Amino acid sequence: MSAPHEAEESAPVSSGGDPTNTAPENAHDDPLLHTGRVHIAARQRGADATALISLVLHVPHVLASLTVVFAVAYVVDMLGGPPWWIPFAGWALSGALVFHRPCEHLMARRLFDLRHPTPQEAVTLRAVWRAVTARAGVHADAYQLWVEDNHGINAMATAGHIVGVTSHALRTLPPAQLAGVLAHELGHHTRGHAWASLLSFWYALPGRLAWRLLLSLARRVQHVSAGATILVVGLLGAALVALATATYGLIFLPLATPYLAAAVSRRAELRADEYAAGWGFAEELTAVLGQEHERKSRQDGARAVHGAPAAKVSITAWLLDDHPDIHTRLHHLQKWMESRR
Repeated sequence: MSAPHEAEESAPVSSGGDPTNTAPENAHDDPLLHTGRVHIAARQRGADATALISLVLHVPHVLASLTVVFAVAYVVDMLGGPPWWIPFAGWALSGALVFHRPCEHLMARRLFDLRHPTPQEAVTLRAVWRAVTARAGVHADAYQLWVEDNHGINAMATAGHIVGVTSHALRTLPPAQLAGVLAHELGHHTRGHAWASLLSFWYALPGRLAWRLLLSLARRVQHVSAGATILVVGLLGAALVALATATYGLIFLPLATPYLAAAVSRRAELRADEYAAGWGFAEELTAVLGQEHERKSRQDGARAVHGAPAAKVSITAWLLDDHPDIHTRLHHLQKWMESRR
C-alpha cells in the first residue's frame, strides 16, 4: 500500500450539497460505503508484473510496426513528402494520446460506444465511485465515469482515465455490489493494466494492418504458375530459416504471443479482483459473480429445455480468452477470504 500523502481531506465523501458528492439514500445508509476522512495516497498508479509482461510480449509486434511506419515514411519522403522523421516521430509520440482527455472522450464515444451518465445515473455512480476511491486513497476526479447501454452486468477500464459500467448494472446492483465492481476496474487502472493494454494495441496496430494487407493481396493473386509458386515458397522458406537461425527462434514468438497475452490478461483480472477484495469488497464482488453464474446456468437450462446442445468451448478459444471463467474467479476470491480469516 502506498504511503499516505501529507494532504488530508477532512470532509466525508458523501457530505455536502453538491449532487455529485451526495450519495442516494440507499447508498448513504450502507455502512460499507461510509468513509469518514479521506487520505490521498502519494502514489496514485503504477504497473504490476502482469502489465509489464504484457508490454514485453508485444515488443515483436511493436518492432514490426516500427519497421512498417519507417518504410512508409521513407517512401513518402522519397516521393517529395515531408521528411521521414516527422511522421515517424509523430507515430512514436502518439501513445501519449492515451492520457489526453479530449482523445479519451473520442475513444469512449466512438471506439467503446459509451455515453455520459444521465443526471439520475450520475448521482448514484459518482457517490459510489467516490466511496471506492476514498477507501483506496485515489483522487476520484482523476477518472471519467461513463455508461454503456447494455443488458448485462459488466464494467470496463481503459485508456488513462476511462471507467465504464453498463446501464443494467447501474440499475440493478445494490450500491455495495456496484462498489465492488468499480473497485475491480479501479484495480486495472492503479496496477497499470488499462494503459498497458491500450498502448500495446496501439503500437502493434501498423504491423497488424500491414499483415492483413499482405494476406488480402495474396488472396487476390490468381493464375500463378506452378514454377513461380515453388520459387516464391522456396525463397520465403529460406528467408524464414535464416531469420530463425539468426534470432535463435525468437522470430516465432509472435505466433505464441496471442496465447501468452491472453494468459497474462486472465491473471490481470484475478489481480484486479484481489485489489477490490483488499479494500473490503470481496463479499460484494463474490455476490455479483455468483449472480452472473446463476444467470448463465439459467440460460444453459433454457437451451436444454428447448433441445439446444450445450455450448462447448474449444481448447483454442479457451486459450485465447482474455477473461478467466467465473468459477476460477470465485475460487480465487474464496481462497483470498479464507487466508484473511
